[in-house]
Amino acid sequence: MTQTRLEPGDAAPDFTLPDSEGEATSLESFRGKRVILYFYPAAMTPGCTKQACDFRDSLASLTAAGFVVLGVSKDNPQKLAKFAERDALTFPLLSDPELAVHQAYGAYGEKTMYGRTTVGVLRSTFVIDADGKVEKALYNVKATGHVARLRKDLGLA
Repeated sequence: MTQTRLEPGDAAPDFTLPDSEGEATSLESFRGKRVILYFYPAAMTPGCTKQACDFRDSLASLTAAGFVVLGVSKDNPQKLAKFAERDALTFPLLSDPELAVHQAYGAYGEKTMYGRTTVGVLRSTFVIDADGKVEKALYNVKATGHVARLRKDLGLA
């Protein structure tokens, strides 16, 4: 199974996905802003909750620095709405049940867990510049401590 891997300088694949309210959200609508796009395996699981809450807790400073945060998972909009409500998540959570956007970004494929190779969502984060180009492509990130590392990499720590 070959996987797409994006590199800095690549054009970020455009997409339109429903958010937790079922409203269409497209990457193109954020041109002129820097976007932090992160892919996570499943809403309301411990690691994904930790990561989402870290983004929530950093949102004010990220927004002040000109960033928009978008989270993407294969969960349906109803589950995303529950996740957002339960954890007071105030940034868009997008639903990609067909995994097309995951695959376009290389955020779905083979991974090793507990010594076994499986196929699934690769926890990944992309920083996309105001012109729609990839600034950073981070694959297989850890849920815990990732946002702090990302803030440091972006000069916001």
